[in-house]
Amino acid sequence: MRPRIIAHRGASGTRPENTLAAFRRAAELGASMIELDVQCTRDGVPIVIHDWTLDRTTTGTGAVGDRSLAELRALDAGSWFDPAFAGERVPTLAEVLAAVPVAVNVELKPRGDDGLVEAALAAVEAAAALDRVVFSCFEPAVLERLRRTSPGAALGVLWEDAPIAEAVRWARRVDARALHLRKDAVSPAALDRTAAAGLPIRVWTVNDPGEFERLAALGVEAVFTDFPERFLHNRPAR
Repeated sequence: MRPRIIAHRGASGTRPENTLAAFRRAAELGASMIELDVQCTRDGVPIVIHDWTLDRTTTGTGAVGDRSLAELRALDAGSWFDPAFAGERVPTLAEVLAAVPVAVNVELKPRGDDGLVEAALAAVEAAAALDRVVFSCFEPAVLERLRRTSPGAALGVLWEDAPIAEAVRWARRVDARALHLRKDAVSPAALDRTAAAGLPIRVWTVNDPGEFERLAALGVEAVFTDFPERFLHNRPAR
């Protein structure tokens, strides 16, 4: 079985990341899932953007959390990537769920106790999308809070380079469905450890075809990539 393809911030290699253009392109290409980052606006709306500040991917400046939804609506989130995408906006989580019918990995990026867990969960439930959403986060305490709030939510433990045994322990504690692991931390030993725990590994962020083949041979369940088109065409028959 070949790894499933998860479009990292959408088809972000060819479209401005975390925009509807990137998510729609990923769905058109046939990605199994899209991944996105969610923060709260000043007025508590879950908005889709990666950086804590607006400077890199919009025409705005300063902290995302200092702006209201109305203020963020006025910013351009596409022209930094290419003038052809001028006019793209920072979408809300609700807008993405309405626009793209595929599975969604929602990476939660809370800033203190800003209500993001509850706001993101409410947006997913309002869209009747709980059965196609996986919530992930680098902060185990955030996943614990989400699990207490929603016993039925699907969770993925987002992990970088600490011992895999620790990741497995947290996954069990929050009843996670998968471990989302940085590519440099993937090894046969790590896969053996997670397989014994019944945890599939989804690897970030894989853009090189050779690296993809190495991970496929190891048996990872899925890869996150900026270029889903590199791995969704001319794939060997199963």
